[in-house]
Amino acid sequence: MIDDVNGSFSRSRLHRPSRFAFDASISVAVVILGAALLPLSGCMVGPDYRTPAPPATETYTPTPLPDQTASSPGASGVPQQFIAGQDIPGQWWTLFHCEPLDALIREALANSPNVAAAQAALRQAAENYRAEVGSALYPSVDAKLNATREKFNGVTFGQPGLTEILNLYNASVNVSYNLDVFGGSRRELEALRSQIDYQGFQLQATYLALSANIVTAAVKEASLREQIDSTERIAADEDAQLGVLRKQFELGGVGRTAVLSQETLLAQTRATLPPLRQSLDQTRHQLAVLAGKPPSDTAVPEFRLSMFTLPQSLPVSLPSSLVRQRPDILAADATLHQASAQVGVATANLYPQITLSASYGPQALTPAGLLKYADMIWSLGAGITQPIFHGGQLNAQKRAAEAAFDQANAQYRQTVLLAFQNVADTLRALEHDATGLAAQTDAWRAASTSLDLTRGQFRVGGVSYLALLDAQRQYQQTVVNLAQAQAARYADTAALFQALGGGWWNDATTSQANQANPATPH
Repeated sequence: MIDDVNGSFSRSRLHRPSRFAFDASISVAVVILGAALLPLSGCMVGPDYRTPAPPATETYTPTPLPDQTASSPGASGVPQQFIAGQDIPGQWWTLFHCEPLDALIREALANSPNVAAAQAALRQAAENYRAEVGSALYPSVDAKLNATREKFNGVTFGQPGLTEILNLYNASVNVSYNLDVFGGSRRELEALRSQIDYQGFQLQATYLALSANIVTAAVKEASLREQIDSTERIAADEDAQLGVLRKQFELGGVGRTAVLSQETLLAQTRATLPPLRQSLDQTRHQLAVLAGKPPSDTAVPEFRLSMFTLPQSLPVSLPSSLVRQRPDILAADATLHQASAQVGVATANLYPQITLSASYGPQALTPAGLLKYADMIWSLGAGITQPIFHGGQLNAQKRAAEAAFDQANAQYRQTVLLAFQNVADTLRALEHDATGLAAQTDAWRAASTSLDLTRGQFRVGGVSYLALLDAQRQYQQTVVNLAQAQAARYADTAALFQALGGGWWNDATTSQANQANPATPH
């Protein structure tokens, strides 16, 4: 079975050169190879990559966003304005004006194993690219030293009776170069460069996810502390009420059922504390690990809602800009670019492969002879390989590369759609968080007023204990709901910054990644 047609030519010669002929001949060989590739390496088969156009839309949601969100009393209830096209600061978390949070994120970015792993992956991709550049774009030059012992037979030269056993020593410099006539090597470099882009954007995604997770966990801790504190205060009030009921029962003012009902309510309130404390402990452990510390580390700061300032101006990037900002979209674009380059590699494999080679060096019968006046040997050669029949392998590989490109293209479009959905969901969440907090604030006020009035009426016998019990339950629920609604505004604000890409292109701390991966939004 014939696989390839191989054509080659070479020329070799044995002569005695002048003193400087060795260095001069090697220089000439390298120059000849370099000059030979210039007119032959301009073509690159396969598709030239272009990033797909962003979705043809100017908005994220089917209905316009309000000029600003609803407002309610308190620091967590300030209205927020959506500002279209405003840029995002690199360290967006500083907009919450919480120094302990800023310090924890700085520490996490410096110590996180996830960041270290992403940085190592980027360095690996860069070194793989540099290794391929050296082998693909430049001739390879190797020094070679051989020593052999052989029996010489004169039959080769028409002297059958001549035999001799001898040692043969050879020192040579070999130069070879694969001419990239159809751009296969350059497409491979293009694919490796895209891998650098991919790992660079993965590093940015790691930075973004880490900072956003810390902000979210800090807000969650603050919310849990608020819920625990409120629940403990409610339990203390209910315990005091239980003492009053027990005295009234001793005096015959209330029945035994009222005391039992209050005991049940107090027990139920206290039963909600262990799950809240468990969630608090888990959140504290999470914060420590995110910062690159063991869960037992006690240096992680404690967070409360009063430590955060709610940003009032919220940037909303244009949809056309989002595809150049989000690291996951840019990483998907790099993957698509890599798949496109691999189509070019598979296409180039269908065309002839041309190799040039040269060799020069002394040959002698003794090691010392290599350093003296010795016979010099040299060779120049070229070879061409044209694939003819590989059982359909090469065409199948090209079709497979094209299918991989189609897959990467579909995955890119899906990533873009999910990103737009993520932004739309977050924008609507912020809008609903504001109205929800306003409603929860009204509910808490009403429940607090109702509880105060019911307590007063119960003391003078104006209402039954069941009415007081119901008022206590309603107030308890509104307190927990209010703390959760307050935390949701901070958490979803952080989620918006994350959904829009986090402003990594404005962050000087990511300069290392930007140097290895210079592509930035513009």
